[in-house]
Amino acid sequence: MKKLLLTGFEPFSDYTVNPTMKIVEELDGEKIAGYEIIGKVMPVDFNKSGNQFLSYIEEAKPDAVVSLGLAAGRFKITPERIAINFKDGAADNEGHKPVDEAIELDGEPAYLSTLPIRKMVDRLIQNGLPADVSNTAGAYLCNNIMYEGLHLAAIQQLNMPTGFIHIPASHELGIEHGNIPSWPHSDLVKGIRLCIEVMGEK
Repeated sequence: MKKLLLTGFEPFSDYTVNPTMKIVEELDGEKIAGYEIIGKVMPVDFNKSGNQFLSYIEEAKPDAVVSLGLAAGRFKITPERIAINFKDGAADNEGHKPVDEAIELDGEPAYLSTLPIRKMVDRLIQNGLPADVSNTAGAYLCNNIMYEGLHLAAIQQLNMPTGFIHIPASHELGIEHGNIPSWPHSDLVKGIRLCIEVMGEK
């Protein structure tokens, strides 16, 4: 059976809950569309997350990689189209706040996702879940991880579909935070399962 590395993030900033962490922990070990899911939770740390992510890939040797991130404020599931070679944005959980730093000094300016993002969006909508392709993953940890995975696949010429999906807040987080749109956890999990099912189709 093929292996799919599925990553999420720990809570960060003023979000004491991260639904991606809960999704990854729930799906870890499941078998979906010919993939055994290997779920891993990433630190929100610019100095550690890239190497941690690459070590998970080295350890698991997955056939595909899907990373998840919280986009609090978005109201759709949004597979990302592109990752850029920059670290920027708010301070991470260790207080580090890079400004216009390259992720890889010798890397390409950007990489396009190699996931079937349009098919994912279509499948989500067909199943009653709002979705769209996103053209910006920002420059925070989500973009950082997406770029690292695509850069590795490119330089090692790996046949390993790789990319990133942003999800809205869960109701748990929405209630706690008070002013952001949110989804039921069950629908968020359903959405990621549907995206993985699309990847298993020929």
